[in-house]
Amino acid sequence: MLFIGALLLAYFVVPSPWGYVLVALAAVFEVAETWFFIRLSRRRKIRVGAETLVGAHGVTLSDCRPDGQVRVAGEIWGARCEEGADRGDPVRVLSLEGLTLVVEPIA
Repeated sequence: MLFIGALLLAYFVVPSPWGYVLVALAAVFEVAETWFFIRLSRRRKIRVGAETLVGAHGVTLSDCRPDGQVRVAGEIWGARCEEGADRGDPVRVLSLEGLTLVVEPIA
């Protein structure tokens, strides 16, 4: 957008030798801005899938002795808790086995 504005200014307003400088500076700025945002977008690895729930915290919706349900990241999952957890207890996801989360109570 800046480059188009510089082209219009260079053609209609700015005297001849300075118009080229204005367009060149706008082009350099556009390239630098594009490079910056590409680098910024590649900083973090994309995390997708159910495996991203490992380590997340949730709340039991039913007694998990050993099987029950938990809410993690706004979703309801089937869960297994070997130590046992009552309804409403906070839990941490240890692993994923199929579509069942293996959880432990948070002390």
